[in-house]
Amino acid sequence: MSEPLIDVRSVSKQVADATGALTILHDIKFQLRPRESVAIVGASGSGKSTLLSILAGLDVPTAGTVMLAGRDLFQLDEDARAALRAQQMGFVFQSFQLLGNLTALENVMLPLELMGRSDARSAATEMLRRVGLGERLAHYPKLLSGGEQQRVALARAFVVRPALLLADEPTGSLDFATGERVMALMFELNREAGTTLVLVTHDRGIAARCDRQLVIEAGRLLPEVSGAVPA
Repeated sequence: MSEPLIDVRSVSKQVADATGALTILHDIKFQLRPRESVAIVGASGSGKSTLLSILAGLDVPTAGTVMLAGRDLFQLDEDARAALRAQQMGFVFQSFQLLGNLTALENVMLPLELMGRSDARSAATEMLRRVGLGERLAHYPKLLSGGEQQRVALARAFVVRPALLLADEPTGSLDFATGERVMALMFELNREAGTTLVLVTHDRGIAARCDRQLVIEAGRLLPEVSGAVPA
């Protein structure tokens, strides 16, 4: 059996509020192996997005740690975590997070250029063609539909061939039909690339397409279940 790509070790997160310490996550533990897909589901405010931020090394846990490919994220300084994100992770967000002053092609080229890749233009062009946007290379985000913008975001995430893809409500800004097409494409690209996928979603149908489903309730991880997520 392969070693885990992600090993979440007793992660807790507390913040201070007017009444004292507020616990957002409590003793979260799980592992993910290469090529696995997992959906993190739960009600609004349950801690899903906070957990995703900690997995990315963007937020720091109050206790516990996250191992990525055998490296402790929180033994690294911020610059080293940023470098690891650039090398190992791709991101897809509900709000697309495209740079409005860059064309579709330039948005997808950007992470490759930051890595010093000499083939950034050709690789980005090929990935945009792969997601069906070969005729939109020179278009700026404001000239693209929501579904097209999310496909640009998918191309940008997958063009670096990340070991880990983190997706936060990737269809939240899209209508149902467009969201279905985007999710089908994301799962297809994920299979092709052999990426490990962590997907935060409130959509039970999307969650059911993942290999595993982790349910968070009031900051606690419920025992894993097979099949459908409990209502």
